[in-house]
Amino acid sequence: MAHDHESAQAGTRTVLVELTVAAIIFTLGALVAYDSHQLGSGWASDGPQSGYFPFYIGLFTCICGAMVFAQGLLRLKTEQQVFVTTSQLKQVLVILLPSTVYVLGVQLIGIYVSSALFIALFMRLAGKYSWLRSIAVGVGVSVSAFVMFEIWFKIPLPKGPLESLLGY
Repeated sequence: MAHDHESAQAGTRTVLVELTVAAIIFTLGALVAYDSHQLGSGWASDGPQSGYFPFYIGLFTCICGAMVFAQGLLRLKTEQQVFVTTSQLKQVLVILLPSTVYVLGVQLIGIYVSSALFIALFMRLAGKYSWLRSIAVGVGVSVSAFVMFEIWFKIPLPKGPLESLLGY
């Protein structure tokens, strides 16, 4: 019964996701097979060349990807099951997009400032906490992590311009 309700909703069909993943797997297998062939995928006088085993693993991956793709094509017209609805995808993106920005921020401005911003903004926007509480927790967690890792344990983590100004 729930399956029928989900099928009636707008969203991405499962078979389309399977076709996409199968194409990606095939492509990765082809890349492995091609690079392995460039290294040498044959049998030399002293045994297998360096690309021998990776070539066959890539070839096997291509075969598996092609089989899944073919199965998906056979079900393309008949199967209507929804993999993810638009509302479910939005919920995932609410987490995925800020997390991606956070990872990029760690590279550009360091882990401590990025963490403080990420925690504060996430608490405010997703958790609906007050700005004061969100900023206090974000800064508190980052300062605590800085003291613990940089000062107590002497473990350097990625730093940005602010930490450089502070002498770290």
